[in-house]
Amino acid sequence: MANYGTKQRISSPSPPSTDPHEPEPKGPQENFYRNFRSYCPINIPSTSEAAGVRIMRNIGSFGLYYTLFVWIILFITLIPMRKVSLILLVIMTYVTTIYCLILRAFPNSVVLHKIIDQRVVLALLAVATAVQLILTEAGIHLAVTLTCTVPVVLVHAVLWGSFDAFDVENVSGKEELAPLTGLDESVAENYSDAV
Repeated sequence: MANYGTKQRISSPSPPSTDPHEPEPKGPQENFYRNFRSYCPINIPSTSEAAGVRIMRNIGSFGLYYTLFVWIILFITLIPMRKVSLILLVIMTYVTTIYCLILRAFPNSVVLHKIIDQRVVLALLAVATAVQLILTEAGIHLAVTLTCTVPVVLVHAVLWGSFDAFDVENVSGKEELAPLTGLDESVAENYSDAV
């Protein structure tokens, strides 16, 4: 039976350093710091296509956090003057939360997951919230909040790399970040031959 598990590329061992001027580590702590490498998840994508892919992936991964960030800023801007708008915002937040909890409570429901698309319902709830805010004369608060927070969210989505990559040394003669792959080439060839 074919193995469809995650495969990790194994790097070839690098030859030991033979530099005569390099001092030898005196203890385990110096050896630890010498071999220490860090991974920074924030970097600039190389092309605009890579930036677009990264934005879509990060919106899928961090969408809840981005929404919460925008919601908190909107909530704070509504506190001083727009009490009715604030109450309607909280009510719509409760409705959205209850809908998400119902989705979690019934994971095998054909109606909730197959017939009714979750993205459509959440988009309708967002539009209903925006219409309520506009009708209660809080549209300027919504516009200013979105104008200020959406660029911050997009900058984060462009700059945030993924944590699912690891450092592979000496692959194709240079260092590269290689993600864990789910399908081995030989398994893919066997699958295409069988089909």
